[in-house]
Amino acid sequence: MSEEQKEVDVYQTSRFEKAFNKLPEEHQTAVDDEIDKVIDDPELGEQKKGDLSHLWVHKFKLDGQEVLLGYSWVENKLELYLLNLGPHENYYQQMKKRRKADLKLIG
Repeated sequence: MSEEQKEVDVYQTSRFEKAFNKLPEEHQTAVDDEIDKVIDDPELGEQKKGDLSHLWVHKFKLDGQEVLLGYSWVENKLELYLLNLGPHENYYQQMKKRRKADLKLIG
């Protein structure tokens, strides 16, 4: 596969962007590294079931606290959508509330 074919378009929701921008710079760098891992292997995270079947979640630690990176990807278009970033507390309830908007974005 050529480099051109491997190029993945990455999109982010405003909610992801807000959460990311609130992080200190060293945490942003760590999150960027985790995003690169997801780009290299989109199946790195765990695909959710039921209402959230569009959602994949990659879990990692920042300063000892577990952080969830929610994303969706469209394999045949090589597109990755960064949907949310945050601690486990209330994470899935927030994602269910935003389900319709996320599905519209992913298209």
